[in-house]
Amino acid sequence: MNWMIDASFAVHPDFKSHTGGTLSFGGGAAQVMSKKQKLNSRSSTEAELIAVDNVVTMILWTKLFMEWQGYPIEKNILYQDNKSAILLEENGRKSAGKRSRAINIRYFFITDQVE
Repeated sequence: MNWMIDASFAVHPDFKSHTGGTLSFGGGAAQVMSKKQKLNSRSSTEAELIAVDNVVTMILWTKLFMEWQGYPIEKNILYQDNKSAILLEENGRKSAGKRSRAINIRYFFITDQVE
């Protein structure tokens, strides 16, 4: 399963960011999501982490659902365009710089899911 995730930083009138994503499975879009983030983020990196955090739970649920239906899923591939967020997702807090230290620990749940 291929997931494409993106966040738009502070695009709403109340300065909240927006999350969008698609799940491609079997050559077509199987699931699409677009929603306003519930909290304000301080940077585009934090907005991307929030987006991925929201989607990781969907990824885990969809994987379990597909396996219950008899379709074994070997791997999920998540595509994202923010290099700073990717580093934080792969390495956790140890790759955080001065500006990203304020990011909530909650979003490092992602690090446990990355292989």
